[in-house]
Amino acid sequence: MQKKKIFLTGGNGFIGRNIQEQLASEYEIFAPKSSELDLVDTTAVEQFIKSNNFDVVIHGANTGGHRKSPGPDNMAELNLKMFFNLARCNKYFGKMIQLGSGAEYCKEHYMPRMKEEYFDTYMPSDSYGFYKYVCSKYIKNSENIICLRVFGCYGKYEDYEVRFISNAIGKSIFNLPITIHNKNVVFSYLYADDLVQIIQYFIENNGKYKFYNATPDWTDDLISIAKKMNQVAGKDLEIKVNNPGMGREYSGDNSRLKTELPDIKFTTLESGIKKLYVWYEQNKDSIDKEKLIVDRY
Repeated sequence: MQKKKIFLTGGNGFIGRNIQEQLASEYEIFAPKSSELDLVDTTAVEQFIKSNNFDVVIHGANTGGHRKSPGPDNMAELNLKMFFNLARCNKYFGKMIQLGSGAEYCKEHYMPRMKEEYFDTYMPSDSYGFYKYVCSKYIKNSENIICLRVFGCYGKYEDYEVRFISNAIGKSIFNLPITIHNKNVVFSYLYADDLVQIIQYFIENNGKYKFYNATPDWTDDLISIAKKMNQVAGKDLEIKVNNPGMGREYSGDNSRLKTELPDIKFTTLESGIKKLYVWYEQNKDSIDKEKLIVDRY
């Protein structure tokens, strides 16, 4: 049987690398680098899609959106151009999976365990959330595009300078205090392997809905995660919180997702940390100790 053809954007990113590593044997994946295909170039994108007859487009590319790289002043414009350069070509591919974000719900008005129906109760004020919000407004009336809203995600290849779990693992390996940059916060952290499992389901199946929160069954606060890190490592490293109190919870309700994947088994946080800890220990030479101390997450 001929393999399905996948066009993956953001293939060099954290999630993109996990997708390629885990699904390359099952699909024919095309993941051109930005130097090979500029997603802002309307003509180039259209020609590339027309000439390849893709079954699925997975859009994971973004410009900016985190503390280390907040992006240029026109970040929203660039990201929207990338999205619409793909979406406007939807008659030339089977379907598109957009990797969305909990930021679409508007960070000033986050609620615990937000449901998909909470979308558009408020419009995000930040550029990144607004860009994702506009994409979802378009997807709502599209024929063959769905959106998986990712909240916290962790795993191999994430940027340990700015991502809390990998940063904490790196600090643990080097026996440094685990630092929470701002306040303690509750997150819906999803292991990258589980996200790939969800993506593969929607490669093979058409969902009943346009939008799904890609989150696990539980939530965890950063202090609890740091304590689990100590348990996994068998250490008692200091846990520092730079600002007292609790920040606004960032979590999603996954009830809708579980109507589609009722048998999904999420990787527990402890198990995910153990797997990732081993991976970082095996790749310790790739960690720059000085970059661990910046605390930009």
